[in-house]
Amino acid sequence: MKDNGFSDKMKSAVSKTKGELKDQIGNATNDTSLQAEGKMDKLKGEAQEKIGELKDRFSDTE
Repeated sequence: MKDNGFSDKMKSAVSKTKGELKDQIGNATNDTSLQAEGKMDKLKGEAQEKIGELKDRFSDTE
């Protein structure tokens, strides 16, 4: 059974949420490395979301 990109979209949501939290905590504590880590997690989440969307698109054509 194919997940049609669903698992990638779930991973995306987790990465984005984790990244936002790290970014905000880093911002509040003036921890630039934690902010950078949070931004990287958010970017990872964006990439995972795009992968999920591509899988959806290609699974619709099969």
